[in-house]
This record gives sequence, C-alpha cells and structure tokens, in this order.
Amino acid sequence: MQKNIVKIELPTLALIITSYAIWALLVLFGHILPIIIWVMIFALNVTLFLSITHEVIHGHPTRNPLLNRLLLLFPIGWMFPYERFRDTHMQHHETEELTDPFDDPETWYYPRMTHERMNMAIRSVLTFNNTLFGRMLIGPAISTLRFYINELNLILTNKAIRGYILRVWGLHLVLCGLLILFIANFSSIPFLAYASAVYLGVSVLLVRTFLEHQAAEDHSERTVIIEKCCPLAFLFLYNNLHAVHHEKPGIAWYELPKFYRKNIGHFRNLNNHYVYTSYGEIFRKYFLTPKEEIAHPFLRDG
Repeated sequence: MQKNIVKIELPTLALIITSYAIWALLVLFGHILPIIIWVMIFALNVTLFLSITHEVIHGHPTRNPLLNRLLLLFPIGWMFPYERFRDTHMQHHETEELTDPFDDPETWYYPRMTHERMNMAIRSVLTFNNTLFGRMLIGPAISTLRFYINELNLILTNKAIRGYILRVWGLHLVLCGLLILFIANFSSIPFLAYASAVYLGVSVLLVRTFLEHQAAEDHSERTVIIEKCCPLAFLFLYNNLHAVHHEKPGIAWYELPKFYRKNIGHFRNLNNHYVYTSYGEIFRKYFLTPKEEIAHPFLRDG
C-alpha cells in the first residue's frame, strides 16, 4: 500500500521558518541594535513575509491549502487578513480584464470619468503616487485605506459574504492581538518603531508592484519582466519576472529564473518587450516622473 506523503518544497518552508525566526529575534533581542538598523531589518523581513504570503496563496510549499495556511498562521505583516488577500489576488489573476478598474482589485488605474470628477488636490496626490517616490512614500497608506474601505463597503452592502468577511477579520484581529501581547511582554522596542517598520516593509514591496502591469490592448502585453535577479528581486521571490508568474502561476519562486532563461524569447515576444533591465533602471526613469496617467486609457469609463 502506498503511503500518502505530503510533499513539501523545502526552500519555501525554510523561508517561512527563517522569516518567523527573524521576527522573534528582533522582538526578543532587538534592543541591542540601533533603532534605525532595527527598523530597516524588520521592514525587509515584512517585505519578505508578504512575498512568502503571495507564494503560499499560489499553492506552496505543499499542495494542501489548510497546511499552507497553518504554516503562515501569524500575520507578522499585520496589514491584511490572509484569506482576503488571497481572495482579491486570485480575482486579479482570474480576471479577463487585467488592469481594468472595475474588474482588477489590484489595479492603480481609475475610470476616466472618475478621474475627471476628482478635485485637483486628490488628482495631484494620485499623480504623485504614480511616481516611484510617491508610491513608496504614500502608496502604503493609499493602498491600505482603499482595501479597508472596500472591505467595509462589502460588509455593509453584500449580505452573501458579510459573515465570511467578518469571520476572517475577526481571526486576523485575534492573531494580531496575540502578537501585540507578545511584543508588549517581551520587547522593549517602541510600538511606533513596529508601525514604522511595517509601513516601510509595504513601501519596499510596492517597488515591485509599481509597474508590473500596464494598460495595453493585448492582454499578454500587460505584464512586465524585470530581468536582473538582484537581491531586491530575491526579496520579491523573483516576481520581477512577473509575466512568467502570470502565465505559469504554479511555478515555485526558486524555479522562476531558470524557467525564464530557458524561455526568454517566448516571454519577451509574448509581452511585446515590456521589459526592463533592472530596478535601478526603473528608479532612474520614474523616481520623480509619473509612469503614466492614472486614468485608464480604454475599456469602460464607468
């Protein structure tokens, strides 16, 4: 009789253990570090944890969703409940209209008519948010507020999933509360430092998402490739090769670079050379320059 063995991808499991271990060490012994260094290390670990969360959502390190969820039980990234992040991200993958403001929950575009009705102050803020500097500075606040408003709207208006969303948020808040109790009892780091580090961690993650999708008539041309697999790309678990991930979302993070190299011509042609050499190139081009208009150039106006 063949035994039912759960296959585990060891590199991803090792990352999960490492991320939690770094968190615990920083909570318990972080007082020995200068506070700025502590915030930077904690922030980068938040970025890594959020990248791991994305990996787990796509069926890693096992093919058992419940086991994967338990491996990532405590939300040391704090900002979003795992289940709701999973729901909206899978909607992002499944939509036929990637980047459309009505169908893609992860888009940064706005319907053109909505854009035209905005007052100048809001439009200026959102245009600044379309520079890389702006995305890193205010992007975490905008994306978090937008997510929370959408969640509240669903709770108030959608009876079919109201109970589910409330249960998910209830679990998330309980788990966050346990983490806060642990911090309060075992850490001398100011809570403001924790909040700052989480914000900075999301800010670093938004470097990845800044231009990974563009509005294009051809669906296959909407997803970017950033070719250089640098330390920052590792922190993003190689989702710099985002067109590869969207075409083959089941490939584990550590297999993406090799798969891209073997199929480099295919992916460059597939997205019509929506390709950047490195994140350095993106910083040079867009740090203070908006990458494009915030109004979606086509599809529905709304």
